[in-house]
Order: sequence, then structure tokens, then C-alpha cells
Amino acid sequence: MSSWVLPGAEFDELLRSFERRAWRWECQGTYRQPDEAEPWRRWRAGEPDDLRWLRPWLDEVAAATRTGRLVSRVRVFGEPPTEYQRWQLDVSPANVAAGEDIRVLPQAEADELGLPTSDFWLFDETRVALMHYEDQRFAGTEIIASPREVNRYRAWREIACDHAIPLMVYLHDLPQRSR
Repeated sequence: MSSWVLPGAEFDELLRSFERRAWRWECQGTYRQPDEAEPWRRWRAGEPDDLRWLRPWLDEVAAATRTGRLVSRVRVFGEPPTEYQRWQLDVSPANVAAGEDIRVLPQAEADELGLPTSDFWLFDETRVALMHYEDQRFAGTEIIASPREVNRYRAWREIACDHAIPLMVYLHDLPQRSR
């Protein structure tokens, strides 16, 4: 059983209401989110970033992890990373500092492993929020609660986590990779 949830308050509630674990599979090379447009522009111009725009998310992650809940994701990166991904490499250490476990999986390896090409969140092992994008912008979420379907996403999560590199290790190894 699945249903369509429009972006906004309903999806934000999913991110706030999970009980144990929220895990994201993030596999688009570029996201064009309105709240990221100005920070990305500043980064491209070499201007400093105080990460104020990211503070609501960082606060949510910190609050969740203080209560023992897990927030984690695996990001699929091209080699070399796209311009958007290079920006994310610069800002994501703040996510890690807030308590989010971020890992990176090279695109070629994700392809070899047969992992999905659509982003999703897996909440508490029981619900999947399959994310839809139009022109690299978040367009909405399909909620999947069928145990059989959710198990498929759980299996993909396990495969991705088994092969992904912790963000800080990836950053350390980046000089050896083509950037």
C-alpha cells in the first residue's frame, strides 16, 4: 500500500516523528532546492558560509541523536564528484558534527551492486518515503508501508551501508581520488 504525500509539513513530520532510525539513500548528482540556492551561489563565488541556512536540520539531527535516535545516509557520488557534490563535501562535516552518520558510495559501485536510482528515506524499518524529483527539485513523496516492499528497501540499505565509506574517511582519501 502506498500513498502520495506532497512536500512540506507532512514530509517534515515524518522526519521529526521517527522513533529509532531514519536512513536516507541519496543518489542524485545535483539537487536544486530553493533553500540551498543562495548558499550554493555563495560557495561557487568563494564567499564564506555561516551555515545558518542549514541550522534547522542540524538542530533536528542533534535533538534526535541526543535522545538515542539514529540519523544516517549514504550519498552516491560520481568520480569525480559533481559541482553540487563538491559543495556538499564542504558543508557536510557540520552534519557529522551534529550526529548524522554520512557515508559515500561511488556511483560505479552503486551501479554494480544494483542499488536503486531513486532517493528514499527508510523510517523505523517500517515505512519508506520514496522521493520524487522534477528537474532536480523535490516534487513529493510516495509512502510505502507494505512489509514486503519495505524489506526490499531494507536489503538495499544493508548493501549500501556494507560498501559505503564514512564521509570523513572519504574526505581524507579525496586527494588520491580525482576531485
